[in-house]
Amino acid sequence: MYVHVVKSKIHRVKVTGADLNYIGSITIDEDLMDAANIIEGEKVQVVNNTNGERLETYAIPGPRKSGEITLNGAAARKVAAGDVLILMTYAMLELEEAKQFKPALVFPNEENNLLT
Repeated sequence: MYVHVVKSKIHRVKVTGADLNYIGSITIDEDLMDAANIIEGEKVQVVNNTNGERLETYAIPGPRKSGEITLNGAAARKVAAGDVLILMTYAMLELEEAKQFKPALVFPNEENNLLT
């Protein structure tokens, strides 16, 4: 049997931009992606703590040490600069493996989205 488990979580980052005219995705500072074990193109669940919106998109790397969190394409309508988000990815693991698995949990600086 397989179960879905949280693989990665970036907790409480602020939206730095929303680009309606860009091809859909979420741009995430590559340092945050590395810390959370998120790869380019991976599906990401976006939970907006500010307005309650939830959506799924895919990750693209942003410049390192930029703190960038930009929602692109239609997802840009679901956020505003300064909104606080939680970003999560999931994996399917066999039950016994899932019992031992530990997700990558990242808690960046809430003011600038950088790792401390």
